[in-house]
Amino acid sequence: MKANIRSIRKQRKYSEEFKRRLVSDFEKGKFSVPQLEKLHGVPHATIYRWIYKFSIFNESGFRVIEMKDSSNKKMKELEARVKELERTVGRKQIMIDYLEKMMEIAKDELDIDIKKNFGTPQSTGSGKTNKK
Repeated sequence: MKANIRSIRKQRKYSEEFKRRLVSDFEKGKFSVPQLEKLHGVPHATIYRWIYKFSIFNESGFRVIEMKDSSNKKMKELEARVKELERTVGRKQIMIDYLEKMMEIAKDELDIDIKKNFGTPQSTGSGKTNKK
């Protein structure tokens, strides 16, 4: 015989401070609604309800809609930043290659070994040196 089991619906109670903090994070652009939903485990409909209730920008009769353009804009800004950093790394690599070539030319033509010479014995320390 099966037991009569009903699913118990759990209701969560959130403090007003928590609600306002989520709305504030959304308004400042720190997080999007889907990000807040994943981060705190609160349904997006509930977050939108809090936005309507607590937002300082919300006027009655207007609906708050999160534009995908803002997410796309952030993504494009990050991609631009990555490209800028890649260009910087490329310039640095060109400079390294140039300096290595100059050290090679100095060694071949001027007989100056700029790179560390591994055949040289190690220094014995900072002892007194004889002055002439």
